[in-house]
Amino acid sequence: MKKIQMVDLKGQYEGIKTEVNEAILDILDSSAFINGPHVKAFQNELEEYLDVKHVIPCANGTDALQICMMGLGLQPGDEVITADFTFAATVEVIGLLQLTPVLVDVEPDTFNINVKAIEKAITSKTKAIVPVHLFGQCANMDEIMALAKKHDLYVIEDNAQAIGGSYFFKDGSKQKAGTIGHVGATSFFPSKNLGCYGDGGAIFTNDDELAHIIRGIVNHGMYERYYHDVVGVNSRLDSIQAAVLRSKLPKLDFYNQKRWEAASKYTKAFKGQEHIVVPKISCGCEMEKSVCDCHVFHQYTLRITNGKRDELVKYLNDNDVPCGVYYPVPLHKQKAYADERYNEDDFPVTNQLVKEVISLPMHTELDDEQIDFITNLVIEFVNNA
Repeated sequence: MKKIQMVDLKGQYEGIKTEVNEAILDILDSSAFINGPHVKAFQNELEEYLDVKHVIPCANGTDALQICMMGLGLQPGDEVITADFTFAATVEVIGLLQLTPVLVDVEPDTFNINVKAIEKAITSKTKAIVPVHLFGQCANMDEIMALAKKHDLYVIEDNAQAIGGSYFFKDGSKQKAGTIGHVGATSFFPSKNLGCYGDGGAIFTNDDELAHIIRGIVNHGMYERYYHDVVGVNSRLDSIQAAVLRSKLPKLDFYNQKRWEAASKYTKAFKGQEHIVVPKISCGCEMEKSVCDCHVFHQYTLRITNGKRDELVKYLNDNDVPCGVYYPVPLHKQKAYADERYNEDDFPVTNQLVKEVISLPMHTELDDEQIDFITNLVIEFVNNA
């Protein structure tokens, strides 16, 4: 059996090596390193793939979120509601802009933001909601968009973990993750479903005016060279990263299908196991389909409910199986974001999840032998713990 990786970027590279290398050499030959033809071509190709009017590439996913908030004109003191159970970048940019983060609890089965908790947290100072499509599955966008419309709020989708996924609306229609709210942000960090070989990010919107503002912000506030119309930042996707992403984008649906197939095998192996809670699929397909883009499994995350999660992490690592705990500390308990406004009684789910979640290896190169080895170890440990 080949060595098990949490993310096998080298294995994936082998399948696209020739085209990636040729594209990078083309950039080196042309020396068009910044805002070159590959950046514009990738922008156009991603717009077509997502069926969105505007894709604005930028330097990374954290910048993408920050620029979304700048583009919407959010001001210091404005409240922004987001999930307590997510990576810190989501709340980090709120703090950097001197906005007021309002953290709320999540759902125990999908791990996504709890709509009732959002509604409870809305005040006269609330200006935006940032749903995080955690682990590859969209938050409840039907209810979030209705809530935003009711209270005249912006919706900024944090789509760093769900690129290529779709949200299935209650009326039977579907739409690509990140294109539903007023604006969406994503990351192309190497381990993402669509990842480059460095840092990269992008912003999505169907709003022409907002797109124009954002295009200026990402480039020092310039629409014409040396004329600065808005306060901006330096956040550009470089040509080499765009070339890598162009090589991968046509394969994104295939990559996501491979993740779905691996997740299906995991779920089937764990079915009926006491103390193991598998991911819930919110669209209702229950993973009975051969593939469904309702969940693109950036992570495959279990809940271990017998109190032995940390011991399982050690057991897997001792047997050369990498795993991850995403996330070990709620944002409201992080030193940087602790606030006396928060009441522990408002975060029962998040406080429980941080004790139970464990993410297993998930990538496009996983094979049946590896999955069998991983699942047998997990079941063996849980049944004997």
